Amino acid sequence: MVTRNMIPTSMITTNEETAARASALSVRKYERLIGFVVALLILMLAAAALASAQAAKYPQTIVFMTDFGVVDDSVAICRGVMYSITPDVRIVDLTHQVTPFSILDGARFLYGATPYYPAGTVFVVVIDPTVGSTRKAIVAKSKRGQYFVLPDNGLLTLVEQHDGIEGVHEITNPDWMIGTKMSSTFHGRDIFSPVGAHLARGDDWAKVGPEMPVSSLVHLELKAARLDDHGAMAEVIATDGPFGNLVTNLDAEDFLKLGYQRGQDVSLKINNKEMKIKFVRTFSDVALKQPLLYIDSRGHIALAVNQGSFSASYSVTPPVELFIPRAGK
Repeated sequence: MVTRNMIPTSMITTNEETAARASALSVRKYERLIGFVVALLILMLAAAALASAQAAKYPQTIVFMTDFGVVDDSVAICRGVMYSITPDVRIVDLTHQVTPFSILDGARFLYGATPYYPAGTVFVVVIDPTVGSTRKAIVAKSKRGQYFVLPDNGLLTLVEQHDGIEGVHEITNPDWMIGTKMSSTFHGRDIFSPVGAHLARGDDWAKVGPEMPVSSLVHLELKAARLDDHGAMAEVIATDGPFGNLVTNLDAEDFLKLGYQRGQDVSLKINNKEMKIKFVRTFSDVALKQPLLYIDSRGHIALAVNQGSFSASYSVTPPVELFIPRAGK
């Protein structure tokens, strides 16, 4: 039997020192672990504080679009309703000059603007030719995380095609509206503006009213451009603001499949009227008052007159048919 007295003193000392060093190493590892956890918590708290500061610096945004025009007080009243509910909200006026009653123009502008706004943005849209009827007032959430407060009349058609719709609720909760006697002709003030402000304030959108199937949304019946062996059958769908440029539903990608290069003349037919127009990059590539065909900022084929109005110069009022043959035919 081996006893402690039989083990050399040097060996006992070495073993004790080894144990002590191991213990000290464990303590240092534990201290480093605690230090790492504390540093991580500080980093998380700092990130949360930064996010809060950013939220305070950049208030929630409502993008507001109507066909009200700006000659009376309608737009200002709606903005006042929103501010009274959410005083620090930021309201961006997309436009209030949508062609009166034109759901298609409203859908185009809405689709064109949404890619440039972040998730969480609230779009309040009032182009509502059947206001006061049985059409539904709704809130929809896109798969990009944006909210849309508007009449269910087809305004969401292009946004749904491009971004997808995650969910829809009908607006029925009177607590989200204003007025004891609601107007049958000014739902922009009484329904859409207050609902938009509640959403911007952070209220639960599910409380606005019952959920609806996404498949039940009203859709515009839009003609799609078609390509075949002869060329492209498309449509002039609108004019571009005050300039009189013609907006078409023909994507640049499809047009280029026809075989044209910039600088070439393109033979085309607009509303059964044959024309030959040069395909160029921008307006100044042709002489003043001369027509041109170009790819617009939204990636579609458009027709213009350099410093003039194509619509007025050639008496074209949308919608009209457009045919472009394949190059060389």
